[in-house]
Parts: sequence; C-alpha cells; structure tokens
Amino acid sequence: MKTRVLVIDDSALMRKLLSEVINGAADLEVVGAAPDAASAREMIKALNPDVLTLDVQMPGMDGLEFLEKLMRLRPMPVVMVSAFTQAGSETTLKALELGAVDFIAKPRAESVQRLEEYGQELADKIRAARAARLRFRRASAGSAPLTTAAPARPSLPDGAAALPRALPGAAGRVIFLGASTGGTEAIKEFLMGMPADCPPILIVQHMPENFTASFAARLNSLCRPTVLEAKGGEKVAPGTVYIAPGHSHMLVRKGPAGLVTELSPAAPVNRHRPSVDVLFDAAAAQMGGQAVGVLLTGMGKDGAQGLLRMRQAGARTFAQDEASCVVYGMPREAFLIGAVDEVVSLEQMAGRVLALFGKTVA
Repeated sequence: MKTRVLVIDDSALMRKLLSEVINGAADLEVVGAAPDAASAREMIKALNPDVLTLDVQMPGMDGLEFLEKLMRLRPMPVVMVSAFTQAGSETTLKALELGAVDFIAKPRAESVQRLEEYGQELADKIRAARAARLRFRRASAGSAPLTTAAPARPSLPDGAAALPRALPGAAGRVIFLGASTGGTEAIKEFLMGMPADCPPILIVQHMPENFTASFAARLNSLCRPTVLEAKGGEKVAPGTVYIAPGHSHMLVRKGPAGLVTELSPAAPVNRHRPSVDVLFDAAAAQMGGQAVGVLLTGMGKDGAQGLLRMRQAGARTFAQDEASCVVYGMPREAFLIGAVDEVVSLEQMAGRVLALFGKTVA
C-alpha cells in the first residue's frame, strides 16, 4: 500500500514541484495539496494522509503554529520543508522540538540530476517519517513503556574481547557521536546531561549546509559545555562540543599540540556528507581504545561499520535502544553486526557514558 502524503505550501509552484517529485516514487502518493492551514485542516479530515510535508513559513497561521496545534490535537508524522536561510533554519529547529520528525530544505532546481537526488532524499524522509515513533505517542510516566522485541545479541567479531565496564583512566579520552532522523532532539537531551567540564565530544548529525551553524548555536545556548560548528584545525579540548558542518566530513588527527579537527570535502559516504562512518573511522585510526563511540536515532546504516571498527580498535561503544529512537535504523544496523557494547535508552545515555569517565550527569 502506498504512503499517502499531503503537501502543505503557500506557493502553487512549490506544491506542484513537491507533488511531482513525491509521485515519482512508486510507493508514495500525493493525495492532496493545501495552500494554507485552514485548507490543510479540512484535507486532513477528509483524506486521512499518512504523512504531511509542511512549509515552515506560510501566511496567516504559520507552519510552527499549525504544527503545535496538530501535535496537540492529532499527532501525525510531519516533514518540514524549509528555506535556505538563517531564519528558516532557526524555525526548523523549533519545529523539530515541537514534534516534526525531520526536515528538508526547499528544492533548488539547479539541474535535472540535482532534482532527482532531491526527490530520492525527500522520499527517504517521508518513508522514515511514516515509520517513526512520534514523541507524542510515547507512554507517559508510570505507564507501560512502548517497546518491541529486540533481536538476539550477536557474538563479538572474531578476535574481539569483552571490554571492561569502566575505562582505566579518563585523561585524553574523547567521545564520538553520530545521529540522523530524530537526532537533533536526541543530541540535545544527551548534551543537556553533560557537565561544563565534560570530555571533548565530536558530533556528526545529518543536516544540510546552512543549518549546522544554527544547530550549534542553539545547543550552545542550552547546554553547559561550549558547543560550536567545527571550522577545521581546532584543538580538541575538554568542555567543548564540535558539530560537523553540513558541507564537509569531519575527522580528527593527532598534531604536535594534541588532537585537532579536520574537515574534508570528499564525496559523500553512505549518501551523506558529513558522514558518521568517516568520523568513526578517524576515531578508530587515531584514538583506538581512547575513543568512546555513541550512535543515536537515525534511518539508514551510516555509522554502523565505523562503530564496529572503533570497537575492534578497543573503543567502548554505545547505541540507543529501539524504544527511545524516533527511527531505529542506524543503531539497529550497528547492533546486528556486533558493533555495540551496550544498548542504552536515550534517557540513560549521558549517565552511562559519563560513568566511564568517573563523572555524573549534570
């Protein structure tokens, strides 16, 4: 059965373009296109779509106000469609806080090939949105948790030994973290538990260029550690979180003064740039057993092989559990190939990681 999509955008041209792109996928179908919030409300009642695409900025009731009402009265999967502007990126981050599953920038029809790539990306996000676990559908405190059966724990890769539950000394150790769909809120929750003097943290979140700077600034305003968008060449220091920019892979290398960040414009890996695998591979090569790997919610498999290589190099590795993931894709892939030492809920992740460093949640 096809996934039924309702497109909401005040631009007739954008409604037409998005509809054509979505209908180009064999398993997706646009059942309606609304120019404003009032029309969207009626179409949702009449058409009962599976997923909405929602314009961030609309006349009358804007995308944020509409989303807030929707998530309170009729929670459903929403993919935000955002402009390539600072204001658009800041509004998009607020939309993710309100419950939108994911977002995509508005298409820029530079070429037929680019539009085809955009269509594939949008289709993937819509598929992930339909399968997502909405925060508003989670069990409340005191009720039974929402869970599904997890597959049996695979054996360790050949030659890998069980690692101790506590690391022998914390000096010089670094946390490497990757996430995708649902990751902006998961990363925020993880970092909110970090003290100001936390170990250095390097993060890849799948996010387009022009959005990562706003993401880093928003986290910096909320969290105790300093959070910044990496520029390349920064010395990796305690109490600092480095977010990979949306235009480049982020790696680390050992220099005369210690570990430093490095950016690379190399081709996408697993269709992503920045890629979690690229960061994790660098962590395995440069840090070995001094690294700690964390893989959070996200669709696809980016980061799974890199986390395995980190574990094989002696790093301690964690993956978010299925029940707390918005999309149980990347952590699941890592779990299935034996890349994970511990499967931990998002609520407990910061505490479990900090325990390795002799620290407690802030």
